[in-house]
Amino acid sequence: MEKLKQRWGIKSNLDIVLIFVVFSINGSFAAYIARPLTVAIGLDYETTATWLFWPVRILLVFAVYQTTLPLVGWCFGQFKFFWAMEKKILSRIGLKRFFKEETE
Repeated sequence: MEKLKQRWGIKSNLDIVLIFVVFSINGSFAAYIARPLTVAIGLDYETTATWLFWPVRILLVFAVYQTTLPLVGWCFGQFKFFWAMEKKILSRIGLKRFFKEETE
């Protein structure tokens, strides 16, 4: 636990527990919400080709997950941690230009 706290810059064990709770809730939420979204755009598991259905579904889960991660983190008092993580993830996939460099 100490390595994780040091790597993430966290001081208490409670923060780690809250971060894990946020990850689990948000992952379940994203998977749950992706189902009606796939139906809303006209894709159904039974009638859509597998090669089309699953990539679209995975992209929807990813989009919902990235969008809601800071929001769920905020509900648990961990917005600062998850916003920093969100910026890091999105910059790694090529969206760095959308985030201003913060000066301290």
